[in-house]
Amino acid sequence: MNTYFQFGKLAASHGLHGDLILQHNLGKGTTLPGVETIFIEKGKDNFFPFFIVKAAKRSANELLIKLEEVDTLEKARKLTPKPVWLTKEDFERLVKKSTPISLLGYQLIDGGVRRGEIVEIMEQPHQLLCTLIINNKEVLVPVHDDNLLKVDDRKREVHVTLPDGLLEIYL
Repeated sequence: MNTYFQFGKLAASHGLHGDLILQHNLGKGTTLPGVETIFIEKGKDNFFPFFIVKAAKRSANELLIKLEEVDTLEKARKLTPKPVWLTKEDFERLVKKSTPISLLGYQLIDGGVRRGEIVEIMEQPHQLLCTLIINNKEVLVPVHDDNLLKVDDRKREVHVTLPDGLLEIYL
């Protein structure tokens, strides 16, 4: 079974022939080299593939993208605004290591205790909010300069000191 990582969204249609604007947070201008397929979630853990016909850089974090069988404005509009996903392999190959989204899939360690895998990252002005699933419950953990101890890329771990009582709010 594949693992997928959300890396952006289809923000808008462009023109009359089904082109789309894809906003991404991979951390660098990219045209998704070597990527043949992006995915849209059609239900919980049900990812539908869309094959890339062409992709052109529009800005550092936007692409103008053409998908197979999306050839009209109406078809393109049905796909916006929707989050888009890459396979784990494509994501890890393309994401710039200095971007916050590169922490997806890392384990969050609090005081030496493994709390769980980071499944989503939301960038806020002064912190990151990392989403973990603990005991089948979604937990939001803030990560900022005051509580971040270290990031171990080799072990794929983020070490933090969580505020007292934070996990009890969720669990």
